[in-house]
Amino acid sequence: MSKKLIGMYITTSIADNRTGQLWQTFMPRRKEISNALSNHLYSLQVYPAGYFESFDANREFEKWALVEIDTETTVPEAMETFDLPGGLYAAFNYKGSSADTSIFNYIFSEWLPASGYLLDDRPHFEVLGEKYKNNDPESEEEIWIPVKPKPGYDNI
Repeated sequence: MSKKLIGMYITTSIADNRTGQLWQTFMPRRKEISNALSNHLYSLQVYPAGYFESFDANREFEKWALVEIDTETTVPEAMETFDLPGGLYAAFNYKGSSADTSIFNYIFSEWLPASGYLLDDRPHFEVLGEKYKNNDPESEEEIWIPVKPKPGYDNI
């Protein structure tokens, strides 16, 4: 199911991670977005094609800070809309600090290779709900990774 989102983005990399800067700019302005469906925030990454085939921590991608809206609305200055395409996702409920990246190491190094899925070329995102607390070990969020069935695993 596709989603309509509004927010801001920056171009960043793993090596020069500017995520904090993005959220510091977005959060004071998020209430300017009318028609938000909830208080949930979306932290979304748009990686270039082939990004994970030969990983390079300096390779840049788009990082978005967003909220979901239910209808077309006025887009605040310096913000943009983002249409999140639908499709198959692997969803993980994560509890722990957002500074701890071991969950992503697990997903990409262990879970994905052992599953019947391949990474799909669509946005990756995290849903930051009421239990999300930045860098807190008790924080909770949902991690959504785009996947598609491996050839021969079509009946999963």
